Amino acid sequence: MTSQSQGIQQLLQAEKRAKDKLEEAKKRKGKRLKQAKEEATAEIDRYRLQREKEFRNKETNVMGSQGNLSAKIEEQTTEAIRNLTSSYHRNMEGMMKRILSTICDISPEIHRNFRPAV
Repeated sequence: MTSQSQGIQQLLQAEKRAKDKLEEAKKRKGKRLKQAKEEATAEIDRYRLQREKEFRNKETNVMGSQGNLSAKIEEQTTEAIRNLTSSYHRNMEGMMKRILSTICDISPEIHRNFRPAV
């Protein structure tokens, strides 16, 4: 009976060791998965930064310097505003005189379709 009891004890111990090894393997696997995920995230970030840098370089080459374009547009806009303002000041007084003369100089006359009452 003792030998049977020893055999059972050995089997229980072996089972416990196997269970411990299995749990340890699961923990190692979890750590490896976590580490792989972190490495993949870092690699994705590096790749994204590299591609963004390449995009900016290509954009700069294709678009040229936008600063010059913006400056030209700003200069043209300022010139157009200046021309419109000067035209306004040149023509304002003459136009006001024409409008006032049209409004104030009234010459009453009978309309051509008027028929006196008989």
